[in-house]
Amino acid sequence: MRQYLAGKIRNVALAGHGGSGKTSLAEALLYTAGAIDRLGRVENGNTVCDYDPEEIKRVNSVSATVASFAYGSTKINLIDTPGLFDFATGLYEGVRAVESVLITVSGKSGVTVGTEKAYKLARQADKACMFFVGKLDAEHADFYKVLEELKGSFGPSVCPLVAPIYDGHNVTGYVNLVDNKAYKYSDGEASEITMPDMGHRLEGLRTALAEAIAETDEALFEKYFSGESFTRDEILSGIHKGVKSGSIAPVFCGSATTLAGVDMVLDAIVDHLPSAYESGAEQATDSKGEQVLIACTDEAPLAAFVFKTVADPFVGKLSFVKVVSGKLSTDIAPVNARTGSAERMGKLLYICGKKQEDTAFVTAGDICAVTKLSEAVTGDSLCDPSRVVSFEPIAFPKATLTMAIVTKKKGDEGKIAQAIARLIEEDPIIAFDNNIETKQMTLSGLGDQHIDMVASKLRSKFGLDIGLEKPRVPYRETIRKKVKVQGRHKKQSGGHGQFGDVWIEFEPGEGEGLTFEEKIFGGSVPRNFFPAVEKGLQEAITRGTLAGYPMVGIKATLVDGSYHAVDSSEMAFKLAAHLAYKAGIPQAAPVLLEPIGKLMVHVPDSYTGDIMGDLNKRRGRILGMHPGEDGLQTIEAEVPMSEMHDFTTALRSMTQGRGNFSLTFERYEELPKNLEAGVIEDAKVLFENE
Repeated sequence: MRQYLAGKIRNVALAGHGGSGKTSLAEALLYTAGAIDRLGRVENGNTVCDYDPEEIKRVNSVSATVASFAYGSTKINLIDTPGLFDFATGLYEGVRAVESVLITVSGKSGVTVGTEKAYKLARQADKACMFFVGKLDAEHADFYKVLEELKGSFGPSVCPLVAPIYDGHNVTGYVNLVDNKAYKYSDGEASEITMPDMGHRLEGLRTALAEAIAETDEALFEKYFSGESFTRDEILSGIHKGVKSGSIAPVFCGSATTLAGVDMVLDAIVDHLPSAYESGAEQATDSKGEQVLIACTDEAPLAAFVFKTVADPFVGKLSFVKVVSGKLSTDIAPVNARTGSAERMGKLLYICGKKQEDTAFVTAGDICAVTKLSEAVTGDSLCDPSRVVSFEPIAFPKATLTMAIVTKKKGDEGKIAQAIARLIEEDPIIAFDNNIETKQMTLSGLGDQHIDMVASKLRSKFGLDIGLEKPRVPYRETIRKKVKVQGRHKKQSGGHGQFGDVWIEFEPGEGEGLTFEEKIFGGSVPRNFFPAVEKGLQEAITRGTLAGYPMVGIKATLVDGSYHAVDSSEMAFKLAAHLAYKAGIPQAAPVLLEPIGKLMVHVPDSYTGDIMGDLNKRRGRILGMHPGEDGLQTIEAEVPMSEMHDFTTALRSMTQGRGNFSLTFERYEELPKNLEAGVIEDAKVLFENE
């Protein structure tokens, strides 16, 4: 593929709800542009963008895929992103690397949560937006109903540039409102037809377009209200300016499977969406910590960032890079702004699905893949040594569902940890922890499907078979009463014996762990044995007497004891302290403590009642509710961590995916008595092998 200047490059992410037709549209765009000679289908597993075995198996995109192709004198870098919420990593990566987002909307389903999320993310990132209402060949598809939903959801910026011609419920052609021409499609080929009589509807669409164009420029505004018509160049210029500024979000329509209307989408990408040169400049932080604007031009020093990583155990590591300024070539060793060291590069590749094409260099505004970047990870900046800058990292959502890993084969623990570390390079949202206290390795993700995909990749890529179960909760134990007990260790076995005798008061303390004091009078226990007593108690509190969980909030005071001039030793007093602990704690009203989390739930107002009802069932305490960002309500609550394992799934179900939450550990509280027996029984299984 030949090189293109930034002004001739369009970087576009395809986003939208799962099943809205993103991958099918990508296939149609590639086919119409002549980049592929066969039109694949998602259900057949033979599309350019869904080539990963996981995607073929699930019949859904699970990661962002780059498909670069030429259309006329323009290069289009298309990034097909997943629509399922569990695979949001790809959506965030794709939107970060582009200047424009093309949002697909099903003509049957209309505006859904995925549409709203894609638009919100695009606008937050200040990207140009365009809509494609697809599947208009399907039964019950209704473009005009969907158009009203788009306007109702996203405001007056929504502006149709193509409208379908209906005969009853069937679409027979399409009107291009920019050219004021009508077309019908047969076998993917467009032929012009006579402009149909669509009455007031067509006139209304034209008026809305003219008004939107007039708002983009003062001269056009005056011309419109003086009653003059816009020229075609003025229309194109006005739309382009409006799309770039965000005041116009054009709407196109058609069918990706029949290719109807797809050629007009390609033309719109070239004519209406901003080029990398226009909108590809990025804010960065220089070595002094100051903000600088990096212009998208070849003539500046190199500055690029890694927006996606593929780590394959057989093929090796592939880093997807967006070049913001300068030229990236294999002749240089760019500096990684995070590590401060130079990166040795392998090949530079242009990517179209799984097809790779070598290139000697990559110009500003373009996207490529680089092999063998040993240290670079997603979010890293690669720079010319003369100007080292750091670009804003991708703000990925946090993992919210955690499962415990069950190894199927002994000795696989180390291999599993290493393999997951490789998968985290690909998907930074994944979290892994080896919890020493609960003796479990845990895996966290965005939902059931996300975690299931990790397990599937461990099996297919690394040959590691794992099971998944609910993770254990790290309980604690404490006491509620004050007691005084004796611990006496005496052993005589001929020759040197062992003797240690202590009286210790145990009572609730204020510290998190053990608070140790001594109030010895008259030297009944020599001072040099005090540390041994304390050490014995510190070891003892790692296991409570109720269920075996660590003790917290306990104060121990050494008040009396006795010793033997020959047989007493540090070990003897340490063991005596152990015996005092075992005798005293059961008498001091021991109780179990459970971890309590601070929960912040952000949901639309209409769902607050359902959420509060659900939290009450989880033994939660509602602390309050107040308006949050984006018109959402924020519910604050304190909830037992043991009740929150499946909250991610429940919240998504109750709010159709519109809600989100954060949960952080707050403190420990006493576990209700009616739940103690179950926790103690479960603890027997946890500690039985010790």
